[in-house]
Amino acid sequence: MNRLKIALLQIAPGGTLQENLEKGIRYCRMAKEKGADLALFPEMWSNGYRIYDRPVDEWKAEAIAVDSDFVHAFGRLAGEHQMAIGITLLEKYENAPRNSLVLFDRFGDRKFVYAKVHTCDFDVERNLTPGEDFYVTALDTACGKVKVGAMICYDREFPESARILMLKGAELILVPNACPMEINRLSQLRARAYENMTAIATCNYPATVPDCNGASSVFDGVAYLPELNDSRNTCILQANGEEGIYLAELDLEQLRRYRSSEVHGNAYRRPKKYGLLTDTKIDQPFLRDGYRE
Repeated sequence: MNRLKIALLQIAPGGTLQENLEKGIRYCRMAKEKGADLALFPEMWSNGYRIYDRPVDEWKAEAIAVDSDFVHAFGRLAGEHQMAIGITLLEKYENAPRNSLVLFDRFGDRKFVYAKVHTCDFDVERNLTPGEDFYVTALDTACGKVKVGAMICYDREFPESARILMLKGAELILVPNACPMEINRLSQLRARAYENMTAIATCNYPATVPDCNGASSVFDGVAYLPELNDSRNTCILQANGEEGIYLAELDLEQLRRYRSSEVHGNAYRRPKKYGLLTDTKIDQPFLRDGYRE
């Protein structure tokens, strides 16, 4: 069986960059000992997403570059342990930092830097620079090459994020997270996986971190199997609130068979009918009963 072992590092950050470096390395090594092919961190691991209830200039000063020693350490670690790693950071970037994920393959080669496109501009994230695009790469793993994309936390709220990644070929979407994963947010992830026939792996902070509750998850996106009379539960992992490494095994052969024969994803889309989705002139909120002011 061609099963990709995904380790969700649901761990609490320390108070300094050095602490997070050391703890991150330690948990990546532990994940490898458990057999992981890929390890994923929660959102903005470099500073533990500590951007609330602090002066903006204070946390902006904690931004680090993608070519910093911190990030390079995880690239070396990926090559050393033959394990892909998705490390997250507050990225130093031009006039304002970005909320970013750097993905390394098992040889330690950097495959992409993804910056959160849908920053939470209703709150403190308005002080970040949003990303410009969504990326998919053929990630080299011990299971062979897997087409992997990424979105970060609030990106999950927009169906377009996962849809674009699916259209670019993503089989697996990595989602670093830092918020309470309650039933509605978990339902969003389930829906994104179902409607795109794409696996989605989300890593959150544990319940000991303010405004977080663990519940890291993996949805494999495979809703139907020929041998089953009914649909199946696509959730193959949901963590509790405790700190730890949560390992899920994604059946790539099953996912690929399903994607080749089922009716979701790109099978029967009608893009010519969707022009309103990209009409930037539509800026008024819809009111109840379907009317606008």
